[in-house]
Amino acid sequence: MDESAYKQLLEKARKELPEEVFKKSRFTVPSVESFIQGKKTIFSNFAKIIDYINRDKEHVLKFLSKELATSAVIESGKAVFIGKFSGTQIADKIKKYLKEFVICTECGKPDTHMQKENRVTFLKCAACGATRPVQNI
Repeated sequence: MDESAYKQLLEKARKELPEEVFKKSRFTVPSVESFIQGKKTIFSNFAKIIDYINRDKEHVLKFLSKELATSAVIESGKAVFIGKFSGTQIADKIKKYLKEFVICTECGKPDTHMQKENRVTFLKCAACGATRPVQNI
C-alpha cells in the first residue's frame, strides 16, 4: 500500500469519528460545598454537581451513602448525611464516583451514559464508542 492510499484511508476513518473525540476541553466538577449541622452533614451543592455530571441523583446518593457508611436523603436539592463528614471526604468520594461511573477508561472523556442490558449496567462513551460493564451499587 503506498503512502497516499494510506493517508486517504486515514482521512476517511477520521471523518467517521464523532466530533467529541477531537474536542480538547477540561472536565472540572464544581467543588463540594458542605457544612455540619448538629449530627448531620449537608452537601449543599449536590444538585449542581449531579446536573454537571449528568447522572441519576439516586444512584450518586446510594454510592456516597455506601462509601461513607451512613444513611442519606435528598432534601430540596441538598444531600443530607447522618454523621459528620468533611468536604474533603465527600470530594474524594465524588472523584471515586467519577472514575468508576462517568469517565471513559479508553479516551478519558466524560461524555458517557449508563445503559442497562439484561441486568448488567454498561458505561457507554459517546466520544469513542467504548463500552464497559460497571459495578452495581
